[in-house]
Amino acid sequence: MSKPRCPPARVCVAECLSHDIFTQGDTWDGLRTNVKEAVSAYFIDQPKPSAIRLHLVRDEVLAVA
Repeated sequence: MSKPRCPPARVCVAECLSHDIFTQGDTWDGLRTNVKEAVSAYFIDQPKPSAIRLHLVRDEVLAVA
């Protein structure tokens, strides 16, 4: 998994760059739990990866005035 985004007061989302896996959580910890669950469900009939790398991306808009 990669590209998790967790803006303040919003839901955290994650998408996998190499497989069709997407999930979300209300908090960073919730997202981590859901990522593990989504990866396990995706690889139910095949070997699961030994590790999952999460890379936090922060999308921020700054006012210029």
